[in-house]
Amino acid sequence: MLFTGQAEAKIDDKSRLAIPAKFRSRWDPDRDGASWFCVPWVETKSLRLYPEKVYEELFRAGRRDPSLTPGADQAELELLLHSATEQVDVDGNNRIRLSSWQVEMLGLPGEVVVLGAGDRLEVHSREAWQAVFKDKLAGMASLAERLSRTARGGGGA
Repeated sequence: MLFTGQAEAKIDDKSRLAIPAKFRSRWDPDRDGASWFCVPWVETKSLRLYPEKVYEELFRAGRRDPSLTPGADQAELELLLHSATEQVDVDGNNRIRLSSWQVEMLGLPGEVVVLGAGDRLEVHSREAWQAVFKDKLAGMASLAERLSRTARGGGGA
């Protein structure tokens, strides 16, 4: 599964978000898991939505010290990440009910954009995304170069 592109959507008064059809067609509940994990990303005031099996695989891969006694930093990261993450189910109308506290904490309005981000979806304020998207596109080449230098061991951001 590979999520790409953008789709406008709405979060209704009950904090429900319909997963746009273009993304639903890429998600297979049998292969990817029937639920989603919603991770608030405060830095970008967005929600990251991971299919159940992707989230579980990433969690296992990210554990540096899988033990009952992880180091203090690992234990704190796991506590923060998992206590802020909510698992949600898809209803018969292809909607997920976002946690109201996540929506409120991030200040997500009713008008949002759902973005494909490879193995996940991201939910951003439509207005905020439109304000930064052009600049982000303009900086994509330099971002790729910084990441390439970091991967080669040359430092970078």
